[in-house]
Amino acid sequence: MESITTLVGQGLYMAAAAVAGLGLARILRSDNTLGCFIAGVVAGMLLPLIDYNTSLRAEHLHQLVFFVILPILIFESAWEIEPRELKEWLGPLLLMATLGVGICALLIAVLIYFGVNEPETLPWQAALLTGAILAATNPGAVVTKLRQKSGNEDLLTLIKGESLFNDVAAIVLFTLVLGAVSHSVFEGAVSTGEPLEDARTITMYFAVTVFGGLAVGVLCGLLTAIVVLLLGAAGAALVTLLFAALGTYYLAEHVVHVSGIVAVMVCAMVARACLREQRETYLAHVSPTWEWLGLLFRALIFVIMGLVITPEMIGQQWFAILIAIAAAVGARALSIFVTGPLARFVGPPIPRNWRLLLGWGGLRGVIAVALALSLPSDLPFRLPVQSMVFGVVLFSLLVQGTSSRWLLGKLRDED
Repeated sequence: MESITTLVGQGLYMAAAAVAGLGLARILRSDNTLGCFIAGVVAGMLLPLIDYNTSLRAEHLHQLVFFVILPILIFESAWEIEPRELKEWLGPLLLMATLGVGICALLIAVLIYFGVNEPETLPWQAALLTGAILAATNPGAVVTKLRQKSGNEDLLTLIKGESLFNDVAAIVLFTLVLGAVSHSVFEGAVSTGEPLEDARTITMYFAVTVFGGLAVGVLCGLLTAIVVLLLGAAGAALVTLLFAALGTYYLAEHVVHVSGIVAVMVCAMVARACLREQRETYLAHVSPTWEWLGLLFRALIFVIMGLVITPEMIGQQWFAILIAIAAAVGARALSIFVTGPLARFVGPPIPRNWRLLLGWGGLRGVIAVALALSLPSDLPFRLPVQSMVFGVVLFSLLVQGTSSRWLLGKLRDED
């Protein structure tokens, strides 16, 4: 009973900080995530004064992030996208989520490894993990400003869809890299000593993970739609969708052992497409519900980031953080530069001014922070990886997010 009381108290403390952060963001007229981060820093400074321990470094934080927070965020993002508009841009989105994420993650890893040049404290495994984490984008601030300044639905769909697909690809890549680094992903299968055979094994494992996630997602999406239609009530529909988000991930990861994140994304898309005729009836309140759930989890993630980050992290890793910022911005620009012109071969062409917005507006946010927080506590290079990710996220919030208003103004003038 005492542990449950402690857990509730910790959750309430962080929730109170999140509410304070949302209020602070309104006062400062800034993005909600920045306000929650500041509130988290203040909450962390208050901990010694009130003699309270939030136990943020508990070993179950990884499970909390992956089995609760990420499924909700991914389901929410996938549910928001209109299926018809997504179908039009599916080719370019898949191109950017595969080739684009691969280029971005690999280039970030190479630049960080050779730029920092400290193999003892920052080996190539740490650089690869950082690259996978920073390949995820979160253009929430850009989307908000774009809705206020422009009614271009195609551009909105492209930005939101690219962020969703990139997040899913980055999470899958992160999971594979982390599993390989901790020697737990291939369960000893890659031990033949033959490079060609090892490559085939890894490729097969990746294909089974991704396509298995697709199959589980389609099945769960269809079952979710059937249950919602059978229940035929607004409250029951919300409960069913929430259960679908969490249950699909658990089924895929824990039971079938395929990609849970891919399964959750596909489940949301399939359910949304099957229930499109009910959007104006008992599903009218679904989007607002997912919106506040997403807001809650994003706020909590940035509060936790504020609680975890310390001046020593920035002071000790300042050079690596600067290299990571340059690598993240440069790699994102190059990935868009490469994939943007190729989009016309798989779907509608992406205008040049849109590519500029995609490149600079590809902020690192809640997904990157969540992945960094989920790193195992016994990982030798956990601290430098977290420091670099937090530094890049702060740069995105303070520089890229605030300067996106000018880019949007230029985009509107060119249109």
